[in-house]
Amino acid sequence: MRGHTGLTKGLAIVGTVLIWIPILAPILFTLLYLLTHGVFRFDYLMPAELALLVVVGGALLFWAAQRAGSQRWLIGAGLGVAAAGLVLSQALAVVSGLASGEREATGFWFVLVLSLLILYILAVIVTGVGGLVLVRELYRPVQPLNHPA
Repeated sequence: MRGHTGLTKGLAIVGTVLIWIPILAPILFTLLYLLTHGVFRFDYLMPAELALLVVVGGALLFWAAQRAGSQRWLIGAGLGVAAAGLVLSQALAVVSGLASGEREATGFWFVLVLSLLILYILAVIVTGVGGLVLVRELYRPVQPLNHPA
């Protein structure tokens, strides 16, 4: 049970909460706007706009995973794919002219940029699931070893 200290548990909880905020915030705001104004508006770019929370939460979560010796691969891979997806989508938007408005937001380049953004969002969700699994493992009661008498 190495690494199951209060610090590790705290890192895992805070990291998991920070990871999920960029995913859940646009859903919550969409529901609130729909209930108050009767219009469906979904900000699909918000997870990318809140990437700083993913970076901070991901760092805390990876630190907790390292300390606990669990979920390192899932959390690390999720963060790596998320970083690659976000950086590539932004770079492609700039290079293709979508970011400046030079190119209209339609066609192949737009679909490719959105596909990379979707990859980022899915990777953040995978990282968040890894965080939930880690927290569950950290709070699982310790089972005593049964030795025959």
